[in-house]
Amino acid sequence: MIEIGTGATKSVDDTRDLAEALADLARPGDVVVLAGDLGTGKTAFAQGFARGLGVTEQVTSPTFILARSYEGRLRMHHLDVYRLDHLQEAEDLGLAELVDDRGVTLIEWGDVIAPTLPPEHLEVRLAYGAGSDDRTLRMAAAGRAWGVRADALRRLLANWPGGF
Repeated sequence: MIEIGTGATKSVDDTRDLAEALADLARPGDVVVLAGDLGTGKTAFAQGFARGLGVTEQVTSPTFILARSYEGRLRMHHLDVYRLDHLQEAEDLGLAELVDDRGVTLIEWGDVIAPTLPPEHLEVRLAYGAGSDDRTLRMAAAGRAWGVRADALRRLLANWPGGF
């Protein structure tokens, strides 16, 4: 993993705005893994990312149905693997088929299925900050696809208080 850096947001809307800006860097076939404790803003991040892709449909957590797809500039596949008990269930979900060259895949709780993840992905780890709405976002790239965009990611993070 290539450590990219850390940014900080002060509200849910701020987290969405950071994710919206990140979506400008997205390319077909990208995978973004959202990790962090319950309530740290993974779904809010996905909502902002979707907005950045031009998705107009309301984005909600796919916790109980596991996967949703949305149309925008790029198709966005949004997965939540929180309820999966075994790695085999991740394979049965058809992750490999969802990761395609026409869309971007966001996986909430993706770190719990790390062995099944594609070798090329961006990890965004969200954590609670000092205040009740503050969040820290740490980014790391696995593989070359996001690694070549490391400087652009660092510039993006620098726009948020506490950025890299």
